[in-house]
Amino acid sequence: MNKKPVRNSQFTKKENVMVKPLMPKATAVWLIDNTELTFEQIAEFCGLHVLEVQGIADGDVAQGVMGMDPVLKGVTTRESLEEAQKDPKKRIKFIEEFLDYVTVEGKRKKAKYTPVARRQDKPDAVAWLVKHYPAMSDGQVSKLIGTTKKTIQDIRSKSHWNTNNLRPRDPVLLGLCTQTALEAMIATLPVKEPKKDEKKASNA
Repeated sequence: MNKKPVRNSQFTKKENVMVKPLMPKATAVWLIDNTELTFEQIAEFCGLHVLEVQGIADGDVAQGVMGMDPVLKGVTTRESLEEAQKDPKKRIKFIEEFLDYVTVEGKRKKAKYTPVARRQDKPDAVAWLVKHYPAMSDGQVSKLIGTTKKTIQDIRSKSHWNTNNLRPRDPVLLGLCTQTALEAMIATLPVKEPKKDEKKASNA
């Protein structure tokens, strides 16, 4: 079947649904390693921030994430990648069938889906957030990771059934949220006031 690519506008014309690969970080990793595309081209295609793509290239973000070829996954064509590499002003094109799929999926109102292989990582991600950002509410953690408030409360109180085996791990590195989403959530947290003893020491 001759797949016709369509220009990447980031949003479908009819439904205003954002278009990006199903595994944006994995796709970005592959594009960085296997093409000469600019960070801007990769960021727009994957729906990521340019600085996030820079972080992936530097090894600060998405460590351990296996690259995914968007051509083999039916997201774009080899020709579109080659054209974009020749001209930095060009954008990578999505295959029309993939665009239709994203449009249909975007119309469905459902809970955030996490691949089965990654669901077991959620408690570790919650433990990491609770440890490093205790001021983050259960609702904020739930929104960021996509897990239940009951699970979060159990991890906070150390009554979770698997407490002894939990390993606090960065949710960004686990692929459960983006660095941008995490930083945006952290920015909403109250600034911790220094203790009185610390204030006296700084004024001394």
